[in-house]
Amino acid sequence: MIKDLPKHQGKRNQLVGLLKEKGIFDLSVLDAIGKVPRHLFLDSSFEDFAYQDKAFPIGADQTISQPFTVAFQTQLLEVNKGHKVLEIGTGSGYQTAVLVALGCQVYSVERQNELFKKTSLLLPNLGYRAKHLTFGDGYKGLPSFAPFDRILVTAGAPEIPKALLSQLKIGGRLVIPIGNEEQIMTLLVRESERKFVKHEFGNFKFVPLLENKN
Repeated sequence: MIKDLPKHQGKRNQLVGLLKEKGIFDLSVLDAIGKVPRHLFLDSSFEDFAYQDKAFPIGADQTISQPFTVAFQTQLLEVNKGHKVLEIGTGSGYQTAVLVALGCQVYSVERQNELFKKTSLLLPNLGYRAKHLTFGDGYKGLPSFAPFDRILVTAGAPEIPKALLSQLKIGGRLVIPIGNEEQIMTLLVRESERKFVKHEFGNFKFVPLLENKN
């Protein structure tokens, strides 16, 4: 098994420097990126490339997001230690680990069983313990654990799932990429029972958020 060696830490430090240059300013997010061993969330054949600012395949036609995207979404969330966070799309578990490293209580949903099984073993083995990992439909969220302080969607959705809006606390923040071929990074802040304020932050490209129709 590949270990986390000084050479990996050195590459992470270089990555953190690059993310700063690209506009990531939240020091706690940068610190988490600098600590989480991204190479351990990828196939060993990608070890030498793991700290490039690129997305890579992780199986089941899914990808691990590029580090800038992970940092940008996490920065938009504005998490605090102890925040209850719903993550839609566990994927490789890397984003989950970053949130755990920030002190969040993470509830994560993954619809690809292959990835769910793999990540359910990997995260605790690496010391990143989510509060709850679920194999299921991200469109539905996790109503039995709601409400959430923060909700993060890591796949492109054609529209905002209403179930997720209903599971967000008043004062909470939902970060979601909206669009089909290309997505606009969108932040919704819930100001009251019925009022959500929307902010948009440019174009990104994600794998699609799929809904179980049955």
